[in-house]
Amino acid sequence: MNEKKVLITGANRGIGRAIALAVSEAGYQVTAHYNNNKESAESLKTEILEKGGQIELIKFDIGNREECRETLEKWITENNNVWGIICNAGICADNAFPALSADEWDKVLRTNLDGFYNVLHPLVMPFCRKKKGRIITISSISGIMGNRGQVNYSAAKAGIIGATKALAVELASRSITVNCIAPGIIETDMTADVPKDQVLPMIPMGRMGKPEEVAGLAVFLLSDAASYITRQVISVNGGML
Repeated sequence: MNEKKVLITGANRGIGRAIALAVSEAGYQVTAHYNNNKESAESLKTEILEKGGQIELIKFDIGNREECRETLEKWITENNNVWGIICNAGICADNAFPALSADEWDKVLRTNLDGFYNVLHPLVMPFCRKKKGRIITISSISGIMGNRGQVNYSAAKAGIIGATKALAVELASRSITVNCIAPGIIETDMTADVPKDQVLPMIPMGRMGKPEEVAGLAVFLLSDAASYITRQVISVNGGML
């Protein structure tokens, strides 16, 4: 078993769950974050343990800055083998902009964009001292193209792209890579209500993506083979522009 440990936020469902399973299968130790759904997190833990992997669960609200700092400072102090951080957790609250409430704006930005700062800020200096590691953020096609009914979500995901690129520049000299994955329309519970007759014509491959197809890229970006790849935004979207 690889001694390297990888923290994955939002690991209990969807893309995050697929990433956790793939990262474990690749031999890394997994720290799987969740906030509300403990049952789903325990299910992930059971599945990884049954397959011979190593996993621990960690609970905190990525929108709560103090809780994040307290939890993650303790976690990284107790673990000298942290290799990667995958910032996947996020939410959406879609609505046409004229009807978008202040709460819908705030909670999406607080979770998706503030979460970037809340999770990574307590962990960056320990990474800098080790002068090695991988940081991967998960944005979205919505953050690149914009999407009707998702002004808040598009703003947050575009912000993640900019923040990722800037952080990559700051950490490059310390041999820490920072890259962003921008999934297209992936088959998860978040896209369950997407009208396929409208979205499939937008996808040259003619189908929605699978979470495992995003997870495969995450595993590669964690690997030694990706040591010279940083500051990149890589789309997994079936050919969408």
